[in-house]
Amino acid sequence: MSDTQRMRSSLRAIAAGVLLILSLSTSQAADVIADWSSAALPPPPDLKAVGLDGKTTALLILDVMKQNCGVRPRCPATVPKIKALMDRARAAGALVAYTLPGNGEIMDPGIAPHEGELVKQEQGGPDKFLGTDLDQRLKARGIKTVIITGTSAQGIGIGTGAASAQRGYNVIYPIDGVASESAFQEAYAAYHMAGGGPPVTTKLVTVTRTDMISFKPN
Repeated sequence: MSDTQRMRSSLRAIAAGVLLILSLSTSQAADVIADWSSAALPPPPDLKAVGLDGKTTALLILDVMKQNCGVRPRCPATVPKIKALMDRARAAGALVAYTLPGNGEIMDPGIAPHEGELVKQEQGGPDKFLGTDLDQRLKARGIKTVIITGTSAQGIGIGTGAASAQRGYNVIYPIDGVASESAFQEAYAAYHMAGGGPPVTTKLVTVTRTDMISFKPN
């Protein structure tokens, strides 16, 4: 190799090193807050219709109380959709289960528990399996699929939805039955449940709408 070739090779190596340093410096200086205004939303998740066996399905109506749903602008609109889904679920023999922490009052009597339905009043927080016998009760009934409804999407939607998938349940996540304080919170919860979150949710979670959920005849 001639002296000229050696010099050119050295210059190329130095240039590559400088570019690498600049690249590392730029990436280390940036963070999510600095990039917030330029961050692009991903495309919305695909919604899929599902047909369920009522005997192995549980509809979870979580924390839909006057105390919280009543003060969240996007929540009351979910109540008639949850009711229509609840009526179809009951007719198909599905289990309907509720959480009403602190003896909270159900948002609307039209979606109130029927006698004998599972009601948990002591468990607050986003993960309704934590510190309860919910998993055992569902398994005792032969439940394989859970439908997550309630408020909030970023709370019980992700918390109980992901916890259900981690326990091996098929999870149905109707985006119009899980409300939050804002559209953005609902959007990131739907994105998380559609595969943006832990890999376990990708195979076990179906993101849908309430009117895209049907039940097989008894």
